[in-house]
Amino acid sequence: MSRIAFLGLGHMGLPMAVNLVKAGHEVQGFDPVPAAVDAARAAGIPIAASGADAAADADAVITMFPAGKHVLDAYHGGLLAAARPGTLFIESSTIAVDEARAAHALALAAGHRNIDAPVSGGVVGAENGTLAFMVGGSDEDFAAALPLLEAMGKRIVHCGGSGLGQAAKVCNNMVLAVSQIAVAEAFVLGERLGLEHQALFDVVSQASGQCWSITTNCPVPGPVPTSPANRDYQPGFAGALMAKDLGLALQAIEQTSTDARMGRLAQQLYAAYAAGDGGGRDFSGIITDIRDSAPRS
Repeated sequence: MSRIAFLGLGHMGLPMAVNLVKAGHEVQGFDPVPAAVDAARAAGIPIAASGADAAADADAVITMFPAGKHVLDAYHGGLLAAARPGTLFIESSTIAVDEARAAHALALAAGHRNIDAPVSGGVVGAENGTLAFMVGGSDEDFAAALPLLEAMGKRIVHCGGSGLGQAAKVCNNMVLAVSQIAVAEAFVLGERLGLEHQALFDVVSQASGQCWSITTNCPVPGPVPTSPANRDYQPGFAGALMAKDLGLALQAIEQTSTDARMGRLAQQLYAAYAAGDGGGRDFSGIITDIRDSAPRS
């Protein structure tokens, strides 16, 4: 059993913390949002007075924050100083690669260990303990974190050194965004050509166009009953989060001078979707923007 401080108890963090408790670990949480604290207490997670208080006696500190700024602010703001020497910091927020490496350097300078371990799988994966973790850090720190990650996820991949977990995450989500847009465009084109949704699904889901964006996150109601399209695009994975992740992808594209035209276009489309009414809807709901904007002959 490990003593774990879990900081960030939102839609993803809370079920992750609950799964750690189910696995036999002692968890103390913190979140600055009162509604998140109330939900955590209702789920049986003890709440500390602050993040620093939660970290003071922990073997590991897991952070699940909205952005890299929040991670670095917490590290600079006393979180690292409050922890015992050698504490393992597991950064599961999705942040920029350079921010992950900056957090890693701060943790090491303070006498701690650190890995970046962003996740994929959404709220359903967090609730079911089936998340995928992409991990950047040393072999030794990866091995130390593995029992904790296995309590929350089903697939854990060590991607290399510091920051490379975040690198894998940003690349994965760029692929996901591009494929979700392509699937949405295909369904809109099929509608215009007179194809029934089920007929197009039956073809593509078993042909060379098969991908997660159609077989699991199908953007039209019917063919996949569990997809967000069947509940008015309730996320799932919100459009605002996809727009944020694609902003990180764009930053990486520009830093590395990569010719990634589809990634750039996906970023533009999801930024517009999130700025409209798609920020709080599932990212597959971008089909509504495509349907409304696609010109008719």
